[in-house]
This record gives sequence, structure tokens and C-alpha cells, in this order.
Amino acid sequence: ADIVPVGADQKQHLEITRDIAERFNARYSPTFTVPQPYISKSGGKIMSLANPLVKMSKSDENINAYISLDDDADTIVRKFRRSVTDSDSEIKASKGKAGITNLLTIYCSFTGKSIQQAEKEFEGKNYGEFKSAVAQSVIEKIIPIQKKKKEILSDKQYIEQILEKGKKQAAEIAYRTLQKVYKKIGFYS
Repeated sequence: ADIVPVGADQKQHLEITRDIAERFNARYSPTFTVPQPYISKSGGKIMSLANPLVKMSKSDENINAYISLDDDADTIVRKFRRSVTDSDSEIKASKGKAGITNLLTIYCSFTGKSIQQAEKEFEGKNYGEFKSAVAQSVIEKIIPIQKKKKEILSDKQYIEQILEKGKKQAAEIAYRTLQKVYKKIGFYS
């Protein structure tokens, strides 16, 4: 891949791939693509709903700390209602307001709005209204994904066809690349 979408905290995982590709290409000749990370300007790192000082993780023991793609609308609303905010009532992003900044980031990631637009939209509103709006923005994007997932998973034959097709394509590409690598490092003459 030329470009790989990653979160800000996952960039280092891509770096090892880049290092290996660059070293091989420099030593033997261009063979591997050196992938570039793509980090979204908004939402590159989403923090926990329960502790906005640590990143959101599906492996968190607290199920209220993250949103799952399988969460229903009521669960999403409940999790956002319980999300950690700050002691004052102003909906504004800043270093001292990790909870609100996190919710603004999530809202903007799902609506495409800038932080400044969102701050203006919620000026004078309370945290409850804001949290409901964040939840609704997430629900509007997740529900169609859930419906499509359910539709695809219900068609086992379709899944098997896609897996088989992907397996063949991947094997062909991997074989060609591996043959180039073997030839360049001297396994074949």
C-alpha cells in the first residue's frame, strides 16, 4: 500500500515496515513500496470516555470507556451520558479540559465540523445537550455500518467467495514479490 490509515499512536508500527522496505530497496534495488502514514486531522487519537487522559481501547476492562461498532443506539447514548467531562460547564477545547476536548474531537470526527464550529454550535448549551449530540453523531454513522455488517454476515456463500478471491489475489501478488526478492538476494541465479 502507498498510504496506510493509522491513528497517531499507531504510527510507530508503520515505521518498521518503512525501515525494512527502505533498507531492502537501498541494498538490492527498488522492490517494496515505502508506505506513508495517513493520520486524519480530526480524530487521529481518540481518548477513553471514562478517563480522557488515556487512549480509547476496546480491551479496556471498563465497557463504558469505549464505543464498539456493535453497540446499539441506547448503549451509545448511555456511554456518552456517563462520559467524563470537566468541572466547569463551558464547551470549549483546551489542555485543562481533557473530557470536553475528547468529546469535541469525537463529534468533529463524525460530523466533519471543525473544533471552532462545534464550540460555536454548543456555546451556551449544557453538557447534557452536548453529550446527546455527540452520541447522535456517532449513532448516525454506526447504525448503517451495523446494518451492512449484518447483511454481509447473513450471506455465508458471499463471504466464502470474497475470501477465496482475496486469497488467490494475495497469493499471486506475494508469489511475484517473493520471486523478485529471491532473485535479488541470490537464491536464484
